[in-house]
Amino acid sequence: MNTEQTVSAAVAGLQLGDTFTFDELLRSVQDQRHRRLRIVELADLDAHDGLCAALLSTAAEDFVLHARSDSALHRQQFVLHELAHMILGHGEGDDCAVGEALLPNIPPYTRGRLLRRQDLDSETEIAAESLADRLAAGI
Repeated sequence: MNTEQTVSAAVAGLQLGDTFTFDELLRSVQDQRHRRLRIVELADLDAHDGLCAALLSTAAEDFVLHARSDSALHRQQFVLHELAHMILGHGEGDDCAVGEALLPNIPPYTRGRLLRRQDLDSETEIAAESLADRLAAGI
C-alpha cells in the first residue's frame, strides 16, 4: 500500500467525517486505543533543541509531550504528527534488548521510540507527516 492509500485508510478508520475538532480527534484516538491520552507541553523544551514532540506509552496511557511554541498551529502540528504515529501503529511491538538492560522500568515500546534514531525521510516519518497534514485540514 502506498502512503496516500495508508493515510486515506487511517483517516477513514477514525470515522470522524471530513471535518472535526481537535477534541473529537483525541477522543477517537483514545477510543481506538482503549486508553487515556494526555497532551503535555514541556516548558523547558524548545523546538530549536531538535525535538518538537515525543510519544510515550505506559501500560495504562499514552502521552504526547511537545515543545513550547508561540504558534498554536505549530504546537498542534507537533501533536498531530505524534498522533499520526499512534494511528498508523508505528513502533508497536518494537523492542530493544539494550534498552531493557539500561531502562528496565520503561515499557519496550517507549524504549524503542526513545532510543531509535529517527530518519526524517523514512516511510514512517513521511506517512506520519502526511497524516498529520490531513488531520490538520480536517480540523
